[in-house]
Amino acid sequence: MNAAAISLSSLNTSLLRYGRSRALWLMLLVAPIGARYMLPFEDGGGIKIAVGNALPVMTSPFLGVSLGIIVSTLVLPIAWLYLRSNTTRRQPWQVEEVTAGSRISIALGRFAADAGVLLAILAALNLAGVYLATFMLQGDALNIAELSFALWVVAAPALVGLAALRILFDARPLLRSGFGDFAYFCVWIGSIAAPIVTDKAEPSFAANMWDFAGFVTPLKYGAPPGTDSFSIGGGFLATGTIDLDVMAGLLSPGYLQARLAWVAIAVVLVVVAGLIYAPHKSKKKAVLAGRLGALLNAGAPPRAIADAPPARRAVVSALNLLVAEFRLIGSGRAFVLLACAAAAVAAIAPDFRHAASPVALLVLLFALSAHAGRAEARGLVSLTKVADLAPMARRAAFILAGAMWSTLLALPALVRNPSLETLTLASATGAAAALVAILLSTLTGSSFAARLVLLVLWYGYSSS
Repeated sequence: MNAAAISLSSLNTSLLRYGRSRALWLMLLVAPIGARYMLPFEDGGGIKIAVGNALPVMTSPFLGVSLGIIVSTLVLPIAWLYLRSNTTRRQPWQVEEVTAGSRISIALGRFAADAGVLLAILAALNLAGVYLATFMLQGDALNIAELSFALWVVAAPALVGLAALRILFDARPLLRSGFGDFAYFCVWIGSIAAPIVTDKAEPSFAANMWDFAGFVTPLKYGAPPGTDSFSIGGGFLATGTIDLDVMAGLLSPGYLQARLAWVAIAVVLVVVAGLIYAPHKSKKKAVLAGRLGALLNAGAPPRAIADAPPARRAVVSALNLLVAEFRLIGSGRAFVLLACAAAAVAAIAPDFRHAASPVALLVLLFALSAHAGRAEARGLVSLTKVADLAPMARRAAFILAGAMWSTLLALPALVRNPSLETLTLASATGAAAALVAILLSTLTGSSFAARLVLLVLWYGYSSS
């Protein structure tokens, strides 16, 4: 079969799935709404972007770069969860994996669909930026071409790279699981922090390749001499204003070439994903054969006793429920390994609030949202209503178990430096995360909304 025809068929089927996704319309609104509340204002409102401890004067190119920062800090993690959790995640692999079609061609088709949808989100953000610019820019300062150029040069390669990572992570069994989500967020955080490596380097293609998000060079290159340091977020004091030549940064040596190189790398990653694709396999239980298997076989179950007395009520049923919720939250080998890593950070990090606590919460929010989504599935909730303990009791136990897990992960920090503040912070953040997870999972019947909101809250908590 022709490779182009396979890619086109994969593209069409993926776009049809996107067309049936009602969450896509919400995704189209995420970036414009985020722009409304996150764009930096000269009076200090929104997210602060300070260069040399001064707020840049708002211009069309700077507004475009600011919108690109919103893509890197807000849209990328939310878009990742959307790609991994909407209807496109359930691919008909039972049919596709037995066909003679090239996995590379199929991957390229899906990549094109994902990239097209993400770029449509960027187009919606561009329109929102033009609308907001009419209020934020005065006089003839609005230049739609410069605003759009800055936004697309900064943000488009990052979104295309995100689509490629989604295809790559879907190619391997381990990365298809929840561990893949955790691995992506580690990659995302690393990509934002990576430009610090070239803090003192001269602008070049090699230096710009460290800046996957793409907003560092436009902010630093066009700054006056001696004011190339910048800060993004809050919690710092910025005085005065500063003029930035953002267009000079966008056209600086090696910058545009680096952005195009990231697009090329994304295509290469998709090809690699097709080459290393591992088919889905049904899990098989290990069976012992021969005499050893017969010896260990429990045999036929005993005959049921129709007039047997009912089981007595457990003395500590509430405690058993709490233990069960605690075990279910921490199920899986990946969680155990990540929890050990979080505990190790708590043991060595001097600042629990800004180091160990965010790491522990990042591990927990995936576990909490996953278990809450499973427990609040529509059919299962109907079944648990006939249990001895009501669903509300199970949800209360879930919140308490979340607080216990966060306290357990903070135990090394408490052993090193006993503090009531650390104990209170650990238990309170775990309980709050569990409350958000179970509340949203109860309302939606899945883990998507809970994980999405928890990640946004986690980002705000870790950066505050």
